[in-house]
Amino acid sequence: MSGRADSDPLPDTQADDAAGLDDERAEQAGDGEGEARRARWAAAGTGGVLALAGVAAALLRVAGSAPVLVPAAYAGGAAVCGLAAVLGVRGRTRRALWLLVAGLLVMALGDQFD
Repeated sequence: MSGRADSDPLPDTQADDAAGLDDERAEQAGDGEGEARRARWAAAGTGGVLALAGVAAALLRVAGSAPVLVPAAYAGGAAVCGLAAVLGVRGRTRRALWLLVAGLLVMALGDQFD
């Protein structure tokens, strides 16, 4: 017998490194899921609030002496923002964002006709 009999084998550093990377990847995936969840909630909440605001503005304009195009624009913008809220809940946050912008543009254009 040659060498030391009581020596421990060298630790397997590659296995430790791989386990550390797996933990890091799992942590990053969890962070990504949290960000996606927050984006869905933000898109859905913003779309819902803007849709309600558009409907309220349309109802107020119908009761007033505004041209017919004004409440129609508010109602159309509210419908687009409502669709954005639905898409936000389903995870289509990029499309929801663009629809929110489009809905607000329609409402702003309707306000210009007043």
